Amino acid sequence: MSHIFDVEYFSAGDTMDMLKRIQEEVLKTVIKYAPVAIKEPDNYEARANLMWASSWALNSFLYDGHTQATVAHAMEHELSAYYDITHGHGLAILTPRWLEYILDENTAPEIARFGKRCMGVCENLEDMEAAKAAIAALNDFCFTDKGLGLKSHLKELGIDEKNFQTMAESACRGGVLPSIKPLNKEDIINIYRMCL
Repeated sequence: MSHIFDVEYFSAGDTMDMLKRIQEEVLKTVIKYAPVAIKEPDNYEARANLMWASSWALNSFLYDGHTQATVAHAMEHELSAYYDITHGHGLAILTPRWLEYILDENTAPEIARFGKRCMGVCENLEDMEAAKAAIAALNDFCFTDKGLGLKSHLKELGIDEKNFQTMAESACRGGVLPSIKPLNKEDIINIYRMCL
């Protein structure tokens, strides 16, 4: 999911609607089958669908020629470099907080689209309300037993903020991470703190 979010789905600039619709189908596949695979580790159908979705999310076919800094990945690589946290778990903790942090009138339509097309958010909601509901649904998917059941905060994994300054500087390489809403070092520190 994060490879689709970072590289293409929540990117700046124009995107091809057809590819965005395919991305949404891949996202829906993960949303459907990941909880099944966790509850039923031997479920071949669930695992096969997840492997196929992973291949599509990583093979650049869905990227529409975009190249950009992968915001959540840049932040997470610092987490797993400094702490004993898996890449996927770090992304799960960071991504809803990143979306919450960047949510404004300009980003709400894209986040709302994700919610309506992938997370079952009501089609009739206005963009801002739908975007907030999408972020809440993503949180539920990642952190409740209905979904992945992951720990939801960095503190639960023994992570504090002592390295946030250095991690943020490294994540943005002293500049700005470009995306649907560019992030500087202070933005990244704020997102890390939201994850505590």
